[in-house]
Amino acid sequence: MSSRPPPPALVQAPLDPGLYLVATPIGNLRDITLRALDVLNGCDLVLAEDTRVTAKLLTAYGLSKRLERYDEHSAARTGPRALAALAEGQRIALCSDAGTPLVSDPGYRLATEAIAAGHPVIPIPGASAALAALTLAGLPTDRFLFAGFPPPKSAARKTFLAEFAPVRATLIFFEGGSRLAASLADMAAVFGDRQAAVCRELTKLHETCVRGALSELAANPALDDPKGEIVVLVGPGEAEVATEADAEAALREALTRLPPGEAASEVAKALGVNRRDLYRRALAMKDA
Repeated sequence: MSSRPPPPALVQAPLDPGLYLVATPIGNLRDITLRALDVLNGCDLVLAEDTRVTAKLLTAYGLSKRLERYDEHSAARTGPRALAALAEGQRIALCSDAGTPLVSDPGYRLATEAIAAGHPVIPIPGASAALAALTLAGLPTDRFLFAGFPPPKSAARKTFLAEFAPVRATLIFFEGGSRLAASLADMAAVFGDRQAAVCRELTKLHETCVRGALSELAANPALDDPKGEIVVLVGPGEAEVATEADAEAALREALTRLPPGEAASEVAKALGVNRRDLYRRALAMKDA
């Protein structure tokens, strides 16, 4: 008996011309949205990072469309043809292999060129590995930063990671299984022993999420060379306590731009220092 999902009732109204950025499932094919299927059904052309992957998705839902490859190698050839088609009023759907186009994806180039040319660009939201992992990790979700793939070599990777060390937000990285253990070790060296999570094969049969301190994850033999797509999340570090010298320097700088009350409020918010004390010091500095 076939496990293929029954085709939903598709909207038959014609699509408006434009470039549609269509999010596709990151694993489970049933995570496609009805609106995405409407677009895939009604478009003139589907651009795909890998036409074989997207063809399987279309087949699963009984759709047959003209497919062209659009990746970093074919962009110079396919991009101008796509822009010409948009100029003629055609409807083009852009898909990545999995998830939301433009997120660590070569489709960014085509979207920016379409915007620059004045063509409509329409997002069709849906699955995202970064957001799925964020909801699963058990780390703060009120502020986060997606950083993509770290460099493959350790020295360059540590330099790259150091840029994000001061960021007070949950950090989200993509990583390959063969580099995961080394990457986790470098993260522990750069970030310290922050809480983190490794999410693998999201929405698929063998979905896993391993949580713990970075040093524990780096030493975990199960994460030595795992298979599948991997998202690494690192929790925010503890805010450093501002010194008197830090507060005074920040206040002097703020007073060059703002009146005492506003300067005190800005520095108090940035450094977590008592505003009333800062205001008194600001007035003294102004009178000096």
